[in-house]
Amino acid sequence: MTSREERSRRRRARREAVSALRPEYAAELADGPQAFFEPLRHNCPWCGSVRIGGHLLTADLLQHKPGRFRVDRCHSCGHLFQNPRLNGRGLDFYYRDFYDGLGEQQLDGMFGGRTTSYRRRAESVLPHLGGAERWLDVGTGHGHFCEAARAVLPEVEFHGLDRSEGVELAERRGRVARGFRGAFAELAPDLAGEYDAVSLFHYLEHSTEPLRELEAARTCLRPGGHLVVEVPDPGSRYARLLGRWWLPWLQPQHLHLVPVGNLRGALSDLGFTVVAEQHRSAHEPVDLVAAVWLALEGAAPRDDLPWLPPVGPLHRALRGAALLAGVPALVAAAILDQAVAPFAGRLGLCNAYRLVARRG
Repeated sequence: MTSREERSRRRRARREAVSALRPEYAAELADGPQAFFEPLRHNCPWCGSVRIGGHLLTADLLQHKPGRFRVDRCHSCGHLFQNPRLNGRGLDFYYRDFYDGLGEQQLDGMFGGRTTSYRRRAESVLPHLGGAERWLDVGTGHGHFCEAARAVLPEVEFHGLDRSEGVELAERRGRVARGFRGAFAELAPDLAGEYDAVSLFHYLEHSTEPLRELEAARTCLRPGGHLVVEVPDPGSRYARLLGRWWLPWLQPQHLHLVPVGNLRGALSDLGFTVVAEQHRSAHEPVDLVAAVWLALEGAAPRDDLPWLPPVGPLHRALRGAALLAGVPALVAAAILDQAVAPFAGRLGLCNAYRLVARRG
């Protein structure tokens, strides 16, 4: 089969899948997006302070699923959190067809193409690991990090844990030696003291209870083992400069954005000693190009999304024209991202940070 025939086959398969899903999404949306949220909370989920206020109001800029999402800031500790927060039904709705289903192939390709980034993560923590033999990667997805990290740490046995079926695929493809599917906090007691290293790479921000996840990591580590946490940095200047177009807001998936001081304090309370704080090596130089892309996507969303009404040829033509007109801006943004990257740390522009902490 030629590449053109393969692309045509995939387009037909997607159209058929979208047609089949439309009635299901229509039924789920019958009660309106308000059915997907918990009650509004009036105190900070991190420190309990009632000094909270609205910080950001946005939409689903990636999938374009219906709904509006608010991020509040705690004026006492600086923690940022989605408020009102998605309930279980909402989490299921907004995650559906993002990492799996309609989005699986695209996301697998995107994450699979970040080998250099994954190796950089492994290399950045290598000096602190000593003789680590077994590593648990929580929120492993399809196991791409573990596969890339083996080139840096060939003596380490990597296990993966995730809620999605991606972890089962990772085990079948040999990316992880063992895969565990389920909620980390619920599985942790059965894995107590089993690991020399546990990683939470861009996982904590998705959790409904991030402090409980840190406790679960402590449970799984042997004394002297190391926890590696990497999360978006809400203190990044890009977060303020780009507003709702800053990709790491990622609403509605990101429920919490934790300032580095808060995370250091929580780890200390759990008996960890932070041995490294890394900003530059955790930064991915995509902020500007992602902002331009989100703006273009917002102006003309895809026409094959089953949670949106079907569109006609005019919409498709306008989308094509908008994307074509946006190419120069995308190219310029990508060049600027790379040009600024070496100075991101000094300019306060790093979009993420990484902490390495040793369990006492």
